Amino acid sequence: MAAALRRPRIRTASRCTAETAHATHRFEVDGFSLHMGLGAGRFIRSAAFTVGGFDWCVRFYPDGLHRADTGDSFCVCLELLSEKAEVRVLYHLRLVHHNGAPWPAFWRNKPTLFTTMEASKNRGLDIFKFIGTSDREASGHIHNDRLVIECDVTVIKEPQVSEVAAISEDLVVPPSDLSVNFGKLLESEEGADVKFIVQGEIFPAHKVIVATRSPVFKAELYGPVGEGNRECITIEDMLAPVFKALLHFIYTDSLPAMEDLGSDDKEMMKHLLVAADRYAMERLKLICEGILCALDFNCRASRMSKQ
Repeated sequence: MAAALRRPRIRTASRCTAETAHATHRFEVDGFSLHMGLGAGRFIRSAAFTVGGFDWCVRFYPDGLHRADTGDSFCVCLELLSEKAEVRVLYHLRLVHHNGAPWPAFWRNKPTLFTTMEASKNRGLDIFKFIGTSDREASGHIHNDRLVIECDVTVIKEPQVSEVAAISEDLVVPPSDLSVNFGKLLESEEGADVKFIVQGEIFPAHKVIVATRSPVFKAELYGPVGEGNRECITIEDMLAPVFKALLHFIYTDSLPAMEDLGSDDKEMMKHLLVAADRYAMERLKLICEGILCALDFNCRASRMSKQ
């Protein structure tokens, strides 16, 4: 059976990548107690800073966001300043201890959509911290009447889709099983529509296959030569094993194993050569001639080695 064939197959691909831009802004509020009394809902903005092409600031509400907030509460949040902008971000707000230890205020670990096209969505969630008047200094986060806020902002940019170079890979094509299938068809006799009788032995076959392989059989089965009974043909002057080998070659394009025929190799090849010539099967003739030449060469070589 022929080795498996390979043919190239081209596959194309693309890749989507997520690009980000990151920055940290530090907002220092001096004179914390002096900012108290500004009023609930009123805020102080940090200086604007830019991340990923968008402008941002930190809002600080000394008296909280709502009137219901106690006097000991304040609020911190992130604000998008860019006009007509829409962007997704990750952000982290924290208060910084005077000795450097952070006090996490809020960490948004999922992308948040900010947009200045809707007023309610241009700010992050409000972060409240309740620090009593008596323990502000003790907490260490308001030291010498000073508060330090840090905000990490990671802007998630628009997805970038790029084409990846074409990938060439070998597609393995299984070997042809045509001869195997036709061989099974011959063995099963399914759909056979003609019978050949050789030395009294009956060989069922298929007209179209036999006629396709041999112009002589085609004339006998479909031409004027075979105007008699075309469903049962008697073949004279041929051994049954030889015709069996001939029919096997017609269906499978290969010779059967000689042990399956129960005959001497050389004699079988001689008879099969005559049959191939009789039915104008040129490829089979060449195969038989090649085998006979090889047998003669081996025989002469064997005799010479004994002398």
